[in-house]
Amino acid sequence: MLDTQSTPEVDAPAGARRPGLVLAVTCLALAVVVSAMASLNVALPDIAAQTHADQTQQSWIIDAYSLVFASLLLPAGALGDRFGRRRALIAGLVIYGAASAAAALSTSPDMLIALRAVMGAGAALVMPATLSTITSTFPREQRARAVSVWAAVAGASGVLGLMASGMLLQSWSWSSVFWFNAALVTVALVGTLVFVPESAERGAPRLDVVGAVLAAGGVATVVYAVIEAPVNSWGSATTLGGLGLGLLLVAGFVLWELRQRHPLLDPRLFRNRRFAAGSLSITMQFFALFGFMFVLMQYLQLLRGDSALEAALSLLAMPIGMVPTSRLSPRLSARFGARGPWTLGLLGLAAGLAILAQLGTNSSYLAVAAGLIPLGAGLGLAMPPATTAITDALPPQLQNVGSAVNDLARELGGALGIAVLSSLLNGVYRDHLHPAGVPAHVTEVARSSIAAATAIGGPVLDPARTAFTDGLHVALLAASAVALTAALAVAALLGRRRRRDPAADADAD
Repeated sequence: MLDTQSTPEVDAPAGARRPGLVLAVTCLALAVVVSAMASLNVALPDIAAQTHADQTQQSWIIDAYSLVFASLLLPAGALGDRFGRRRALIAGLVIYGAASAAAALSTSPDMLIALRAVMGAGAALVMPATLSTITSTFPREQRARAVSVWAAVAGASGVLGLMASGMLLQSWSWSSVFWFNAALVTVALVGTLVFVPESAERGAPRLDVVGAVLAAGGVATVVYAVIEAPVNSWGSATTLGGLGLGLLLVAGFVLWELRQRHPLLDPRLFRNRRFAAGSLSITMQFFALFGFMFVLMQYLQLLRGDSALEAALSLLAMPIGMVPTSRLSPRLSARFGARGPWTLGLLGLAAGLAILAQLGTNSSYLAVAAGLIPLGAGLGLAMPPATTAITDALPPQLQNVGSAVNDLARELGGALGIAVLSSLLNGVYRDHLHPAGVPAHVTEVARSSIAAATAIGGPVLDPARTAFTDGLHVALLAASAVALTAALAVAALLGRRRRRDPAADADAD
């Protein structure tokens, strides 16, 4: 581990005098890179029509961003700790903004995929720098509240990104989504140059290059295998081989880090129950969140017949529950301890998903909102203590790495959630679709997707809608079970620690 007695080198005292402006700027940068993971989904039909992208290329236009983003988070976080978090934030915003502007001018799907990957590299520099800048700028007594704002922005940005994209697409082409991102990045970059202070570590050790390569390779291989699993099938040699190779690289990373004097990420940190609980909770929360959004957007557009904008606006019930509870969560944690609101939030997430799992082919929007509000409220309660547990477990000179662990948990959870829940949805849909009096080849086409069945129509349509709803039930109940498991795990981890070492737990809070 790095020397815990080293002190951060902080410039630009204006940032310390204006922490609110620092928070606003970093949250704007965060919102841009988080919203990019979901906002392009609503633009895919327009992109496919204008660039002639096939189904595989459309998938990678979305997934290339997440793949590079997740694989570079740990190395990018370490670079920020060593060379300066403000510098990392500036570099990431420049890379992201330039790639976004170039993507807006792209006419080739392959070029768009490549530029989305470059945007992911920029986002990997930005996201950990935003959280570590906040934790190094705000004093300890104000940090939990600032982190709760960061967590609320991180949680709501995906929905707000979908809504913004839907509004843009009402009047302009898909390139407007990228121009909009470039404009927001420009504002964030100017704000960073003016208001954000620098923080870097004096005497930081040399970057662990081998550890960085192993971490990036392991995460990239696992995420690639998970993303491709619905296409290749979970039992295919490609999927199992990819997962096996990725886990082997991750195991190699762990063994290498245990032998290093200055590791990129010390695996022993996970002996800290709060750090372990925070990492596990964030992963499972985003497993449920991203997986549910992928499933529900299809339900809203293909079964309810909502437009892209209407589907995005439908999700606004979620931040209605999330924003107030994310502000309340630090106060409840300060008064009663983190375990109560944290566990309650995860239970609220599980309840919201279970309610959404009851949606039928003709459910009203009130039934959708009835699940979205407790789901959002649960995320608002659970995200701040989970994020704070990760950052508070580390010394100041490792804040960027801690932020990267938090962000990596989000990305891995999201990728797993989309892959697993979509696989469950598609598997049940195919197994349950048996339209009567329809030729076998037509049935097979209908089984490829609910969109194909809708295009066929006729006697296929109603059985397809019922089969899709069956798949939605299974997928969202699985997401609810994951959230419930997370609640039980967090309660056990924090409860056991509290009984064994109350003083240590109080210090951690």
